[in-house]
Amino acid sequence: MKAPNVRTTCDYLVIGSGLAGLFAALKAARFGKVIIVTKRKADECNTANAQGGIACVIAEGDTFESHVQDTLRAGAGLCDPDVVRTIVQAGPARARDLMEWGIHFTTRREVEGGVPGPDADGFHLGREGGHSRRRVLHAGDITGEEIIRVLLDRCRQDPNITLYEDHIAVDLISTRHVAWQGENHCLGAYVLNRRTDRIRTFISRFTFLATGGTGKVYFFTSNPDVATGDGVAMAFRAYAEIADMEFFQFHPTCLYHPGAKNFLISEAVRGEGAKLKVRRRGEYVEFMDQYHELGALAPRDVVARAIDHELKRTGQPCAWLDIRHQDRSFLERRFPNIFARLAGFGIDMARDLIPVVPAAHYCCGGVRTGVDGATTVRNLYALGEVACTGLHGANRLASNSLLEAMVTAHNAVEHSATHRHTPPPVAPDDIPDWHSGDAVDSDEQIVITHNWDEIRRFMWDYVGIVRTNKRLERAKNRIRLIRKEIEKYYWDFLVTADLIELRNLASVAEMIIDSAMARRESRGLHFNADYPVNNEPPGKNTILRRPTRAVIWSE
Repeated sequence: MKAPNVRTTCDYLVIGSGLAGLFAALKAARFGKVIIVTKRKADECNTANAQGGIACVIAEGDTFESHVQDTLRAGAGLCDPDVVRTIVQAGPARARDLMEWGIHFTTRREVEGGVPGPDADGFHLGREGGHSRRRVLHAGDITGEEIIRVLLDRCRQDPNITLYEDHIAVDLISTRHVAWQGENHCLGAYVLNRRTDRIRTFISRFTFLATGGTGKVYFFTSNPDVATGDGVAMAFRAYAEIADMEFFQFHPTCLYHPGAKNFLISEAVRGEGAKLKVRRRGEYVEFMDQYHELGALAPRDVVARAIDHELKRTGQPCAWLDIRHQDRSFLERRFPNIFARLAGFGIDMARDLIPVVPAAHYCCGGVRTGVDGATTVRNLYALGEVACTGLHGANRLASNSLLEAMVTAHNAVEHSATHRHTPPPVAPDDIPDWHSGDAVDSDEQIVITHNWDEIRRFMWDYVGIVRTNKRLERAKNRIRLIRKEIEKYYWDFLVTADLIELRNLASVAEMIIDSAMARRESRGLHFNADYPVNNEPPGKNTILRRPTRAVIWSE
């Protein structure tokens, strides 16, 4: 017998505990009661794995316009220029917020040793793929881990913020679900307590989706296990618009080693001069100069496709990064975590080549928003990787993601605060609690495991770095059958965390497939061998809507 439901009210419900969610929570705490729910431990998030840093114009000689142009070039014609400029220009102020909260960014002295002159204690800025100059603020090579550590500590100390770990959102509550016919509003969420199997009803004035990415939809990914596309799937079921799901970024350099799981070799390693090589006639030779004028620092879509092509052409299992030209002492100071982790796998990056392969990394599409995080559902905001603001376009410029998360989180709180005195469209007492109906405990968990593995494998094989019409059709046929099976299972059996994640993963997989089938060109991260060139003028956004059923069209 399940425990009875529990109802909780708050001003702000934040779903997710990465940079976007924690930043928003700290900003919102001055306006009312904030609840953060996160489905495992709060430090299990994509942000915690971010090695590179935050792209930010702070160096003398750098300009906002230079950063804007780098972003637009990487985005392959799909970035919104106004959004790009707004986010880039807000970067320094938001970075100062982090520093005031206690984040320490690495200085030149810490990396370069006894650097003389007045700038010795200035920031050491990294350079990554697609950037025309150094502009990436970082905390060693564990920037994300440092950010999460500091912001979590501040959230736990704030009396207006309550953190619920091991709580996974089941579904958003919207006025569409309580038979109200006016404008669609978000009213909160149903949330499963993983420890007790109790489903709580969280009623909120404003709901912030900060659930991160969808990388687990692919078999090989840099993402942690929590990245199952929950926010995108829930928002779609609540009738929010979804955009550009076909643009999935594959990080070019995930460590290729049987003992490693999801370990990235940061793009900053290439920023310090590492070259990409393959074996030809017994020798290791560079190859990126054949694909792009920036060589190994080309945008990620170019590098990932180049590695994929070289591996398929040569039959080799991996490519290699070579940074042996740098001094050991420099590598240990600049990349202390990567250096130590590689050493644990028996790889000395000062002496050995580093084996790497591409892996699913970042979804440039998501819940459609503006720079204020507002979605097409009133009082529902989407922040960070779960959102599609128009910043990334068809390909994310390296280290723009943490920048976007901070800026939109700040803007969302400011936007919501102007509406905090508007009465809600539905009285809390009229919002129903979760009801399980005739569902029973499942004795067929193998269904979840089997479908989980099948989705991730065919997504990697058919909807990966290089796609074709036939591969997409095969994937569509499979996901249609699997989703029918999952939906039947969902309504027959009591909800579990594994079932929630599988349902969301399948939903996101179908969105990616449908969006990829709708785009009849190759652009940025979406490469279809049957349509190998970009259409001109620049392409249109692919939008998913759910009035009564999913509709796809380009506008």
